[in-house]
Amino acid sequence: MNDATDFQTSNDVIYFWFPEERVPQVDATTHRDHWFWRMRGGADAEITARFSELTTLAAEGHLTEWASDPHGRLALIILLDQFSRSVWRGTTRAYAQDPAALSLTMGGIENGHYAALNKPWFKIVFGLPLGHCEGPDHLGRLDLLIGLREDIRKEAPPHLQPIYQSLVKQARDVRQVIAAFGRHPHRNQRLGRLSTPAEEEYLAEGRFPHLRAFEDN
Repeated sequence: MNDATDFQTSNDVIYFWFPEERVPQVDATTHRDHWFWRMRGGADAEITARFSELTTLAAEGHLTEWASDPHGRLALIILLDQFSRSVWRGTTRAYAQDPAALSLTMGGIENGHYAALNKPWFKIVFGLPLGHCEGPDHLGRLDLLIGLREDIRKEAPPHLQPIYQSLVKQARDVRQVIAAFGRHPHRNQRLGRLSTPAEEEYLAEGRFPHLRAFEDN
């Protein structure tokens, strides 16, 4: 590690990735803006500048001790599932950490770390690998994700529930994509995969679930 990463903690990751934690009250408009920022690459430059070395350490398995508590596990998921997409955007390495992130999510659901999180935005990000990681059990994981998001919506403050309903719909939309193609077609070019004719038609439309959340909200 260098001097920068020596002093970076799981709290630094969470405090950066959740601006909601820096304000006394979370209003719906600002909260929606934060989701756009998180989901659409708006933080790429800052993530790369501040957290690229920490993300590399996580990807190389040097931060496993973070997973010993709920917030540390969440921070590690953020590094592997979210920050890796920014640091290595446009390369195969952006997705290489998905299995490790999924393992952390599944383990955290099983050991109670997920249930211990007290903010809906924490739980949403904790569950992202369920939909991101491709694999033969993908549809089953998406069914789990949809159920978790439905519970999050019910537990969210009333003024934020429409936002979380949009995220339920997004998970359902992702499930439709995986049911149709068995994978995320928008990754095909980056991963060197040939697209089927049906996938090419889907890609030409450009209506990807990760870009469509909140569009009707």
